[in-house]
Amino acid sequence: MIDRTDPEGTIAAAAQRCSNWGRWGEDDVLGTLNFLTDDKRVEAARLVRTGRVFSLAQPFDANGPQRGWRRRTNPVHTMLDTGLDAERGTQGFPHGFGGADDVVFMPLQCSTQWDGLGHIFDHGQAWNGRPAGDVVTSEGDRVTGIETVGARLTGRGVLLDFGDLPDGHAITADELDECAQDQGVEVGQGDIVCVRTGQLARAKRDGWGDYAGGPAPGLSFTTVDWLHAKEIAAIATDTWGFEVRPNEFDEAFQPLHQVVIPHLGLFVGEMWDFEDLAADCAADGRHDFWLTAAPLPVSGAVGSPLNPVAVK
Repeated sequence: MIDRTDPEGTIAAAAQRCSNWGRWGEDDVLGTLNFLTDDKRVEAARLVRTGRVFSLAQPFDANGPQRGWRRRTNPVHTMLDTGLDAERGTQGFPHGFGGADDVVFMPLQCSTQWDGLGHIFDHGQAWNGRPAGDVVTSEGDRVTGIETVGARLTGRGVLLDFGDLPDGHAITADELDECAQDQGVEVGQGDIVCVRTGQLARAKRDGWGDYAGGPAPGLSFTTVDWLHAKEIAAIATDTWGFEVRPNEFDEAFQPLHQVVIPHLGLFVGEMWDFEDLAADCAADGRHDFWLTAAPLPVSGAVGSPLNPVAVK
């Protein structure tokens, strides 16, 4: 149980109880990715049996989920050169050569993405107890920028499929364990856990509505001990914010983020699309797979878009 009226005390207690500060040395920039070792990747590679592949990314286009909160917009895709330019011979190339080029402008966390370790702070402190201002400056994240983990987010993925949860449903640790047991899969050290709540499927069917920032099913704050004890490498959901919304306190904003990113060093993925993968997992009864979920190595970024690919 948590005291809804005491977010400050509850968050502080969880941060102290579940802190990984200093666990891998004072200079660590990998956080929970330290659990995802080379041996774990070798084990995960053995999960590939059929070669079936599934993209877990939403489309990156102007029809995405964002509504402009804190200047987050949907991707803007613009052509720099087109086929018409080639037809008219205006590109300046010799011997009939022509081509097309394009550009995309987008916030790095506008669609399927990772939260990096420089994304969230607790009382001005970043991952491993560093002063937030020393980590992220106007030049970006100079310590734990997403490029530091560009090659490390590959390994065993585990899908926990909750079907279609109502908005506001707080997924508990017991429910996580029960779901894993029902699906015949065990969550272990170094895993990348994928939690399907069904909210994205509803948004794709009924329209975005308040998907970006509104009420949503998600992990309960009380799962912080489960996330710590399981020693997972990362976790991703099909929702905008990973944790339940509205949250479980009378006055707080993303309290689970406030603990798991700066204190556990946990990588959090949001707005992933598990629909095709979930259907395949239900069909063959296998809910673990090889997962490649590499962020774009944008130097100094505190998050990154990606195209996660599951291979079964």
